[in-house]
Amino acid sequence: MGQHLGDPVCGDSTLGDPISGDSTLGDPILGADAAPDHEAAAGRGAEEEEEDGCLQPPCPGILLGSALLGAAVPAAPAARSRSRPGAVGAAGQRPPLRSHHASSATSDALGAPRPGLPACLTGERARLPRESGRIQRTAGSGGGTAPGQQGSQPGQRGTRGQRDNCTPGQQGSQPGQRGRDGGVRPGGVSRDAAATGQSNRGRSMWRRLVHLDLKGAAPRAQYLEQVLPLLRALGATGLLLEYEDTFPYTGPLEVLQAPHAYSPEELQALLSWARAQGLDVVPLVQSFGHMEFVLKHRQFAHLREVKELPNALNPHKEESLALVKAMIDQVMALHQDLQWFHIGCDEVYYLGEGEESKQWLQQQNNTPQKLCLSHIKAVATCLAWSYPMVTPIVWDDMLRGISEETLAVQLIEKYRRCGFSKVWFASAFKGATGANQSLTLIGHHLRNQLEWLQVAQRSPADVLEGIALTGWQRYDHFAVLCELLPVAIPSLAVCLQALKNGGFSEKVKENVENLLGMPNLEIETFMSPGLGTFPGSSVLTLVTQISFHLKSSVDELLERNRYSTGWFSPYHRKRKIIHPIIVHHLQPDAVRLFSKWSAVVQDLQAAMEQVFPRCAIEEWMEENVHPHLQKLQGVVEDLDEAIRAQN
Repeated sequence: MGQHLGDPVCGDSTLGDPISGDSTLGDPILGADAAPDHEAAAGRGAEEEEEDGCLQPPCPGILLGSALLGAAVPAAPAARSRSRPGAVGAAGQRPPLRSHHASSATSDALGAPRPGLPACLTGERARLPRESGRIQRTAGSGGGTAPGQQGSQPGQRGTRGQRDNCTPGQQGSQPGQRGRDGGVRPGGVSRDAAATGQSNRGRSMWRRLVHLDLKGAAPRAQYLEQVLPLLRALGATGLLLEYEDTFPYTGPLEVLQAPHAYSPEELQALLSWARAQGLDVVPLVQSFGHMEFVLKHRQFAHLREVKELPNALNPHKEESLALVKAMIDQVMALHQDLQWFHIGCDEVYYLGEGEESKQWLQQQNNTPQKLCLSHIKAVATCLAWSYPMVTPIVWDDMLRGISEETLAVQLIEKYRRCGFSKVWFASAFKGATGANQSLTLIGHHLRNQLEWLQVAQRSPADVLEGIALTGWQRYDHFAVLCELLPVAIPSLAVCLQALKNGGFSEKVKENVENLLGMPNLEIETFMSPGLGTFPGSSVLTLVTQISFHLKSSVDELLERNRYSTGWFSPYHRKRKIIHPIIVHHLQPDAVRLFSKWSAVVQDLQAAMEQVFPRCAIEEWMEENVHPHLQKLQGVVEDLDEAIRAQN
């Protein structure tokens, strides 16, 4: 099923065995997921980053780009931490997000010069495109572990959960955590400045990709058609589409499709709408870590790195590379005139723990880092051979922990010497402050963008390509949903406008309010008055109401109401015992509250049906509404039964 790396379709003989050879270490395809780190610019090492012990989700990072194949390139770039915002600069700053754009430089280790290799993104797990013919890295948005490190538990993600919560350059200590984009204030970007609307002027980001994480609550195509003009007006220049199981795979890969996957016609329409708005499209297909949506299926379980865990692909099997290539080919077939293609490769937990890897690592000079780099190189080379005009992009988090001897130089400069002449940052506008977060705090994510602007201001003018604003919908394939897209649109709007204008001021805030139809937009609280007129604004209003008041009002009635706790306890309810006078004190309030929330939930369901497929609505309701509403409904029903029993 698979092809050897020596096959003319996937690469040349210079690449050697997919998991062997030091030549892979010089590959500029790899990227680091780090957040902006001003301390890193001063020479702080990876060991110091880990000592910081950021236990929150990873922060945005930097995307680096360079030609995977082609011109000679110095040692490979160092890996970047996903957990904290950080930037890669000439001075050695740590990249906060991953970048899709890569420079045209190539690496000797990759063989003859060839266009279309991966780039990297550093920072908030956002991935960005890179220039054609080169590989780019995305820094900061990948996992929270360093290259070669594994997450302690399956399903956990180090970068996403920590990205927003960590400071630039720091890494999350456990998978599943995501660094908060606003956790640190590199360069003296103060929270006060963001909160008061003071201008925090920095170099504006001229390319701004909005990451749509479609592996959870994927919006209907018709809704995205309404949103794209707004994104363009707010300052977006492209989309980073992470399809996972929503892509309409066919043939042997059809099993990967979720029931709510887009049809080919829907995707073609979406791509057409994006082109009409002048938005670049960068597809993202995971090819190493975060392969749960593939490896959970019996047909592909034999390709797992660790037999019991569906997280990572086994890099030793030729069939693994063939599987990835088949996925890429199908996605490429539906996209036209692509400039960049993101191959993921973040948070490859448990790499090196499979039986084949353990045997391989026992051989002299073999390391988990080499194992990781070789697979990334193999995937990028396949893409480059088949689609020479497309530049591959990768997350950089798995590279951040690689030694300078292996990757050479520091951060941005380190990546540049390895052939990544262009860098993309990656920040977050949602999905990085909690696996089950339902509301988005705008100010937190705004500070993340301002920090990246500060990093950009200190970076060489010819290095920065742009930024990807990540918006995670799940921390991984098996995680619950975090903030829904309509709920986070105000945050996305503020972030885009800040990046477009090089800072945030009252004038920028006023422009956001006008575009969203939301007067008096609250930046530092969740409670903005007014509905808003943007697509899906009613979802935001109703989700806010439910998130703040549903549970608290039910708890107030059932746990703090003296009639409920004193005369209608679980003991009374089970035996249908109730004093007649208590009925008059408790039943009207219970019925009134249940009717009120039933109406709100009905309105929310109707609003969500305009945005999401039924399965996404059911999941959100079961996680956020049903536990509380059913508890209230149970009390109402028990009251009725107790009254009937008394009669």
